[in-house]
Amino acid sequence: MTYCVGIKLDAGLVFLSDSRTNAGLDQISTFRKMMVYERPGDRFMVLLSAGNLSISQSVREILQVEKLDNGNEPPLTIWNATSMFDAVRVLGSAVRRVYDQDGPSLKTSGIEFNASMIFGGQIKGEAMRLFLVYSAGNFIEATRETCYFQIGESKYGKPVLDRMITPATPLDEAAKCALVSMDSTLKSNLTVGLPLDLLVYEANTLQSSQIVCIDEHNPYFHMIRGTWGQRLRQVFESIEDPQWTGGATQHPLCVTSSRYEPMKKITHPGEKII
Repeated sequence: MTYCVGIKLDAGLVFLSDSRTNAGLDQISTFRKMMVYERPGDRFMVLLSAGNLSISQSVREILQVEKLDNGNEPPLTIWNATSMFDAVRVLGSAVRRVYDQDGPSLKTSGIEFNASMIFGGQIKGEAMRLFLVYSAGNFIEATRETCYFQIGESKYGKPVLDRMITPATPLDEAAKCALVSMDSTLKSNLTVGLPLDLLVYEANTLQSSQIVCIDEHNPYFHMIRGTWGQRLRQVFESIEDPQWTGGATQHPLCVTSSRYEPMKKITHPGEKII
């Protein structure tokens, strides 16, 4: 399992991935899930992958050389595409090629063709774009209403993203939020693990030097883990306990619903509630 998140903001893009893979309790390994494709001044693209590791690695290898028919023009590759839409079409073609190559054998072995990817970046002449690519090679694009994508073990880290991330969120704040999201996932799921890869891309720069590998000794992430847990406990403790006996409170719990009846108890074998 894995957890990756990509965020598209007015100010740029944020990508974060873990590096744990496992094939059983005694087969836990470290493999990076992030790939960066950069030609400074021309294009900057990032690929995050989750799912079957052999599929993901094959797609990443093929993507380097994949060519998509472009009519009378030279075939499209991720290096000559003039838009991120065309670049993600090349990625989708690479996914389908791996499926054609390995899908039948995997199915015979009872293994699902399982891979999902986040692909985003910017090509000179157009705005930043962010895509979520499915196992079939099809994809959807991030919008202002849905400005981030997650793949892998996403449920634990989703609440903080939903509450905090908007297109206007500053890059550093979004990076902090992504790390809190990852920490929540690490806390609740052992199949996600360190080290992490964090990358921040500033809009229209067409390159990035803001990339870091975060391990268990990283001072900033260590601070995030301790502070987030401590502040959550402080906020939780500041919330009033429910009053069952009618004590003084501005927020009573035991009030009559205007729509629903109170829960009824079954008190003998022959009693029916329905």
